[in-house]
Amino acid sequence: MIGSEKGVRRRVLTPPRDPLNTDALPKLHQHGDHPNGCERTFVQGSKIKSLWAPAFLGFWLLLYVAISIPACHRLPRPLTIQDEAKYPDQFIAERADNNLRELVSLGPRVVGSRQNEMAALKMLSQKMQKIRSASANDIEVDVQVASGSYVHWSMVNMYQSIQNIVVKISPKGSNSTTYLLVNSHYDSVPAGPGAGDDGSMVATMMEVLRVLAKSDKPLKNPVAFLFNGAEEDGLLGSHAFITQHKWAKYCKAFINLDSCGSGGREILFQSGPNHPWLMKNYRRAIKHPYASTMGEELFQHNFIPSDTDFRIFRDHGSVPGLDMAYTYNGFVYHTRHDKAEIFPRGSLQHTGDNLLALVRQIANSPEIEDSSKYAEGHTIYFDVMGWFLVFYTETEGVILNVIVALAAIGICGFAFKLMSVGSGIKLEKILKRVLHTLLVQILSVVVGAVLPILLGLFMDAVHLPLSWFTNSWLILGLYFTTFFFGLAIVPALYFHWTKHDKLPIGQRIQLLLHCHCVLLAVLTLVFTICGIRSVFVLMLSCLFYTMGLIINIATKLHSKDVAWVIPHIVCTVPPFVFFAYFSHGFFTTFIPMFGRFGENLNPDLAVAVFSVAVGFLCCGFIIPVLQLFNKSKTIICGLMGITLLCFIISMTPVGFPYRPETNVQRFAVLHTKRTFHDAENRVRRQESVYLIMPQDRRVYTVEDGVINMTTAQLVGADCKQEINCGLPLRWHKTSLWIPAPEPVLGKDFPTVTVLSMKLMSSTKIRYEMQLSGPSHMTLFIQPLNGAKLKDWTFPKAPLRSNPRPPYLINLSWGIKDSLEFWLELEKPSENWNSSTVELGLGGHWTHHKDLITPDFKKFLDSFPSYVDATPCPASFETRIY
Repeated sequence: MIGSEKGVRRRVLTPPRDPLNTDALPKLHQHGDHPNGCERTFVQGSKIKSLWAPAFLGFWLLLYVAISIPACHRLPRPLTIQDEAKYPDQFIAERADNNLRELVSLGPRVVGSRQNEMAALKMLSQKMQKIRSASANDIEVDVQVASGSYVHWSMVNMYQSIQNIVVKISPKGSNSTTYLLVNSHYDSVPAGPGAGDDGSMVATMMEVLRVLAKSDKPLKNPVAFLFNGAEEDGLLGSHAFITQHKWAKYCKAFINLDSCGSGGREILFQSGPNHPWLMKNYRRAIKHPYASTMGEELFQHNFIPSDTDFRIFRDHGSVPGLDMAYTYNGFVYHTRHDKAEIFPRGSLQHTGDNLLALVRQIANSPEIEDSSKYAEGHTIYFDVMGWFLVFYTETEGVILNVIVALAAIGICGFAFKLMSVGSGIKLEKILKRVLHTLLVQILSVVVGAVLPILLGLFMDAVHLPLSWFTNSWLILGLYFTTFFFGLAIVPALYFHWTKHDKLPIGQRIQLLLHCHCVLLAVLTLVFTICGIRSVFVLMLSCLFYTMGLIINIATKLHSKDVAWVIPHIVCTVPPFVFFAYFSHGFFTTFIPMFGRFGENLNPDLAVAVFSVAVGFLCCGFIIPVLQLFNKSKTIICGLMGITLLCFIISMTPVGFPYRPETNVQRFAVLHTKRTFHDAENRVRRQESVYLIMPQDRRVYTVEDGVINMTTAQLVGADCKQEINCGLPLRWHKTSLWIPAPEPVLGKDFPTVTVLSMKLMSSTKIRYEMQLSGPSHMTLFIQPLNGAKLKDWTFPKAPLRSNPRPPYLINLSWGIKDSLEFWLELEKPSENWNSSTVELGLGGHWTHHKDLITPDFKKFLDSFPSYVDATPCPASFETRIY
């Protein structure tokens, strides 16, 4: 029979090959089997049914809402005084809360005010004496009164008679000269009672000190608790302690506690520097970890408009330490709404548990006795959902980044080879497709980034910035979806224009994901070379994608049209949940800050950039999967529909940024008397104005309601003819002024008296002067007619750096005093008949509510209810010598 068929020609009919529906390997139904129930439910042809696209996107949104957000805000149960019998050696949140309420009841505690220099000092001293009387350890209490100066940023901070309370707790009979320092500040800004900043940390320190005092658990080394009385005026109290106090030289490490919010979890955002042993002890001790290397790098590169005492201890004391702060609910930070009533006890318990354990751990650690032996470089650290801390050295991080990045590139290269073998396409052609796809992916990222940036510029141009300030979910609908659209539409168009490619669509989408992984791996290597420690997030993204790819290769699911997506999604869930967790904390911190970043920054542009970065990190391996759905271009265009809907919402009252008490707009308003003298000391100009300094972009929101606001003028007009633009504080470029009735100022009016004037040589003159006035003043020094300031009483650094005059001296007095100082100026022309120097002297009565006139109060009351206007009577006077 077989032999009889010899020589017969046969035609074999092969069905046409559909590039979008052909698998690299035969499908089940090609062997006579039918699709199973799961396939019929989810798959149509070689793609997923489009009706499942909302479920796919909703799944990731659900993970964010149900897991990442709760983890970001999880707090322990606060212990009450009744719990103390059961937990005798634990931090009791109710006691700390009572301390906080008692401190805040004193009112704003401004340097130089009775509330700060007398009432708060008395209250804290009494508390310390009570703790000492019941202590099982040795406790010493010292009240420091100090004067000094230092350079902060470009100005000199000069302080006179500011006060600190320092409490040292030591084991009985200890003669150790190794101390741990714990610091927070009890002073506040004039605007509010300062419950979050920083009364909460003061109250926490008081309770930790109480527990340590009565505890029978020994401390190996003493702990100095610095209750700092002058932080808000320029980190003065910490400088006074670390440069002058008798115990400062024994402090070998510190823990700084601060706040830019009201509640939540305290984040560790600075460590060291170059002392990884501190992070090792943090990891051993901490009960509720919350820490981020990324926060440290953002703070130290000035992305956050603030500073802490960490800088002072580090720069002026060369002491390593840890910096921890509250960042949640920054909307009330430095406002009158920063009250004890809104501060959650769970936050006190969270911080108290951590601080108590950390103090015991570091004070008893062997490293603190000679910390210089353990100075080994920077560290990389981050918590995982608040469950545990990951910590390793920078060197270990470099090694890990390089290994993961190279392994990811290698595994992706192996996947390209398998794709060639499975599809029957030559490897050279596959690599050509890889190059094209990589370029497409880079273009998609660029387009995705440009679109939200353009939207941010447009929102500002049409007077809609900060529409997400209260309803932050609008950021997701405005900027994230715009980025996702750009990230998805470019590959979608590429696949559409090359739909006759022989490679099946499932394989092409995998190719796109592999190229994204290669891109991340390259970025990981580049940023590692640049020394950016936060690149660990890109490394983690590569790591988990590579794990999913290995599973797909091992199970041969990589050759299937759709099934490969299951391991991919499973391995994408952990990094997504983690990235969404810390990104939520990031936005929770930064959104309130945009209300005080100043009028020069477009907040929507910044949020657009942040959204691109977070979207790229969280969803870079998720959005390309949309290409696997039927009607993918329609689904992708739906993202722009969400953006359009949110844009419409932003124009409604829902998108109005501000709400009374909870999400306020900030202004500083100085009722200022300005007096300018000529070279003969005659008054050449005198006027009274309301000086208005907006803290965000939307000044125009108050124009219709505030008295005479439509007549306001920019201060810039005075900059050409007046020292420091005629302002009693550092110039704010778009500050406004409105003519006003004359203010009522204190009897302690700023006065400069020339004590002596001596010609040192034919080209050099020396002025000796005395300055007196209110507790807060600014002194501006402007050399004239070719003169140069060569020397002075104050720190020399500004003279060496040769900044553009005027030179600025910021003065703060705790207990009233006067200041004697001298200036030496040089005139190469030797012409002493012309003017040599102009002084501008600003006075600020920051805590004198009795000086607010009825007219000023009426003006303040004309601001809308959603505005927090901080008032201050002020003066500015110039003199020429």
